[in-house]
Amino acid sequence: MASEDVKASESAVEKIVNLAEEAKLARQEIKPTSHAVISICKSLVAGGVAGGVSRTAVAPLERLKILLQVQNPHNIKYNGTISGLKYIWRTEGFKGLFKGNGTNCARIVPNSAVKFFSYEQASKGILYLYQQQTGNEDAQLTPLLRLGAGACAGIIAMSATYPMDMVRGRITVQTEKSPYQYRGMFHALSTILREEGPRALYKGWLPSVIGVIPYVGLNFAVYESLKDWLVKTKPLGLVDDSTELGVVTRLACGAVAGTVGQTVAYPLDVVRRRMQMVGWKDAASIVTGDGKSKASVEYSGMIDTFRKTVRYEGFRALYKGLVPNSVKVVPSIAIAFVTYEQVKDLLGVEIRISD
Repeated sequence: MASEDVKASESAVEKIVNLAEEAKLARQEIKPTSHAVISICKSLVAGGVAGGVSRTAVAPLERLKILLQVQNPHNIKYNGTISGLKYIWRTEGFKGLFKGNGTNCARIVPNSAVKFFSYEQASKGILYLYQQQTGNEDAQLTPLLRLGAGACAGIIAMSATYPMDMVRGRITVQTEKSPYQYRGMFHALSTILREEGPRALYKGWLPSVIGVIPYVGLNFAVYESLKDWLVKTKPLGLVDDSTELGVVTRLACGAVAGTVGQTVAYPLDVVRRRMQMVGWKDAASIVTGDGKSKASVEYSGMIDTFRKTVRYEGFRALYKGLVPNSVKVVPSIAIAFVTYEQVKDLLGVEIRISD
């Protein structure tokens, strides 16, 4: 009898020990998962903050760029960067410089968050596949692979928030003389859905996808590659013995990346903006003129937009607004990258993807 009691006690103890071990293993499995979720949230927050700060800083130049891209060639109002900004200030005041920025931030915060997060995840996935293919666990991402990861991130982020970009474009080109005013983002969304249908929210999506590949892809590829090159070669004393770049150097890297990306993809951005205005029966006066001039040309698709823009306005029309966009993109991209990394530093998230 005593022997049976001892065996029962030993069995009970063994079960308790087993349960304790299972609980311990469960906790170990949960920790990495919760850590990963926290890391994802921090990455999304950092990307969102970076996008909001950078776009607000250059909002007047962003609005001027869009106005130049879509304005009626028979009724020029905005002629140059400085004169264009002066005209907006004179006719619409300080608020006019930031028209559409609220919608832009509502779009760019989730867009930037998804873009940076998607880039990190795509980079990790591509790097893993590359290491498996080469059999080298120490292999690093090449510029071409970074471009691919950046392109994937750009397409995912752009597609997820494109309706808001469409709405932002229309709100941005409204003037005081526009025959019908969108009162805000949600009013514009509901009006476009009611009058033009759901497909209207994705007008210009195709040139956007095509343009995102060189634009976002080159941004990330140039930025990351330039950083790696500076760390390895340490030219002109720009980098000390550490492996981290200073804020000013990272700003310069971001500026170079932004300049390269936007110059290559800019004609597609012009085409996208013009396609977004098609079908807007109460189009802003900047698009149709003030009733005294010819209405803007209608476009049936991306190729038709390219063809008619070049035919009626010349090849240079594909680069309308490039100057304010260049002035805008350089600090915008630079501020976005640095803000992103600084916020991630504050949140305690590892930044380096290629390590």
